[in-house]
Amino acid sequence: MRFFAAPIRLLVLSLLLAFAGSASAQQGYPNKPIRFIVPYAPGGSTSNVARLIGQKLTEAWGQQVIIDNRPGGNTVIGSEALAKSPPDGYTISLAASTHATIPHLLANLPYDPIKDFTPVATLVTTQLVLVLHPSVPANNLQEFIALAKSKPGQLNFASVGTGSSTHLAGELFNNVAGVKMQQVPYKGTAPALTDLIGGQVQLNFDTPITSIPHIKSGKLKAIAITGKTRLAALPQVPTFAEAGLPNYDFQLWMGVLAPAGTPKEIVNKLNTEIAKILTMPDMKEKLVSQGLEPFVSTPNQFAALIKSDMTKFGQVIKTANIKLE
Repeated sequence: MRFFAAPIRLLVLSLLLAFAGSASAQQGYPNKPIRFIVPYAPGGSTSNVARLIGQKLTEAWGQQVIIDNRPGGNTVIGSEALAKSPPDGYTISLAASTHATIPHLLANLPYDPIKDFTPVATLVTTQLVLVLHPSVPANNLQEFIALAKSKPGQLNFASVGTGSSTHLAGELFNNVAGVKMQQVPYKGTAPALTDLIGGQVQLNFDTPITSIPHIKSGKLKAIAITGKTRLAALPQVPTFAEAGLPNYDFQLWMGVLAPAGTPKEIVNKLNTEIAKILTMPDMKEKLVSQGLEPFVSTPNQFAALIKSDMTKFGQVIKTANIKLE
């Protein structure tokens, strides 16, 4: 027994030292740069939001937050990189609504969208506005639904790609309104809007920031907007609930994820600081100017949102038989 006593004491001592070191590291977090993965190409709204948040975290903590764009694979490349990172708080990632839809669109993901990640904080939400070409003989949502029901399969809605948020918005509308419209996929917002304005398609579910100039110029007409309240930039456009379709609930979000197993203390520290950042007047002004609304939540609330969207959009994708090659 004495022969084993010393090794056992050494083992216990090493475990205690490791625990103490881990606790100390958590208390001193962050004490080195943080890598902020963005699973999208530079230049879009996701990168812009990540840079705004990253800069504020750098200012608050005195540690550089490095934006690491990892586009490709419908966000799979960046998400996999996060899932395989050490759970120490020094690698985080921006996630968008795609995180909840991609598991239903792609088979054999190299990660589990729930088990391999820790939700940290939501950042922003954005609404979608239902815009029609001026030639469409409908001036409000109820008139449009009646028109779509009278012409099943004859109205085409533009999307920025199969499986995209704009595609899912149209398919969800089909389900909730009891209509049948056809998706026409495009490679991005610009060509989709160009064909809508040109009359090649009849409608689109678009982000306000890209459609507002065309609505104000009369090239498009807006009949309803997602979200619980009207948009300040489009006060005349009712919400779907106000327009008579309360069950149509569609919101796009961005948030922050960390690898599974990230200590709760670090997750809470990140969440608290991000919540402070989102309430700063200058931050709110910058986000609103991009058509985004600050969205503060707890880690548990964010986790519930991801699971809820996975269920909702999983049903939409299954019903519409949407698949990505």
